[in-house]
Amino acid sequence: MHIYSFEKLEVWKEAIKLAVNTYKITDLYPNEEKFGLVSQMRRSSVSISSNIAEGTARLTNKDKAHFMTIAYGSTLELLNQAIISKELNFISEKSYKNIRLEVESITNKINALKKHFLKA
Repeated sequence: MHIYSFEKLEVWKEAIKLAVNTYKITDLYPNEEKFGLVSQMRRSSVSISSNIAEGTARLTNKDKAHFMTIAYGSTLELLNQAIISKELNFISEKSYKNIRLEVESITNKINALKKHFLKA
């Protein structure tokens, strides 16, 4: 089976883990949040790895960097939603800190990848 270049990226692997963790955490949210924060958090978490993958398929480095910018934005969107979730007591302090650590690692790696594409 062919392995695509994005599947080899550590940042993509971390983004997949973050999406899976987000799905697990949001399973515990109140039912009335199913179409609110739960939906938004799930979409933004999936968007991170999706944009990294799509970006690697682009032809120009400028286009690749653009998709890394979108992935970065989705990562911060998820962080914002986690902050709101913590304020509403939907997630524990521990879960919030774990998300924050994952976000920090992913955003650092996305920035490095974006810089790589812009220099190449």
